[in-house]
This record gives sequence, structure tokens and C-alpha cells, in this order.
Amino acid sequence: MKIGELAQRSGTPASTIRFYESKGLLKAVSRQSNGYRDYPLEAVALLAIINDAQKAGFSLQEIKQVLPEDISSWRHDELMAALKKKIADIESLEVRLAQNKAHLRSLILLIDSRPDDIDCKDNAVRVMASMGITSSD
Repeated sequence: MKIGELAQRSGTPASTIRFYESKGLLKAVSRQSNGYRDYPLEAVALLAIINDAQKAGFSLQEIKQVLPEDISSWRHDELMAALKKKIADIESLEVRLAQNKAHLRSLILLIDSRPDDIDCKDNAVRVMASMGITSSD
């Protein structure tokens, strides 16, 4: 099938398909005598896999490493290792995000606990002092 039909069937813009081809993600592409690309039907499924993998947080390089030459012959061990590594990466990110969230919440509480008798500028000094930041005045 030509690139326009592949774009229509997959919902992937032709420019993105060309980009994936240039990056080596679409390998089973032949050229017709007029120079037009000719994609196999499996390219629709492959584009869906690439799209889903990107949504799951995989980079194009990570996707390229696990994509088989032939879509029907996945390298099980490599695929499983990549999936497990991505889960570990997500879990690590979740921990960092939870720490950042807790820090921001404590900062909000600290700022909101401003005594009634001080103005905003003095409160900023109080907050920075409690964080170990001193003014250079």
C-alpha cells in the first residue's frame, strides 16, 4: 500500500511515517519503479505498536531496540526486559514525583502559616530562614 493509504488506515501522518522509516522503525518498505514507497499490510499493526509504546513512555530508540525484523517473530526475552525496565523507570519517577509533591505541600503549609502580625516580605524571610536560606542584606 502507498503511504497515503497507510496514513489513513493507521491514523499516523505521512510525515511521521517517513520519519519512522528514516529512524529504522519501519524496515519492510520497498520502492515501486516510480519511486513510491510500498508498505506491507503489517505496517498498520507496527505503527499501532509504535504509537502504543510511545504512549507508555518508550523512546523511539527503546522501541527500535525491541522491534523484530519481522513483526511475527518477537524476541521474547528482550521484550520482557524492556517492559520490566520501563515499569521500574515509572516506579522511580513516581517516587520522585511523590517526594516533590510532599515538598511543595510542606512549603505551602509553611507559607500559609504566616503569623497575622507580619507582612508578606517578612513572611518570605521567615520561610527562607526555615528552609536554611539566609538573606544577603
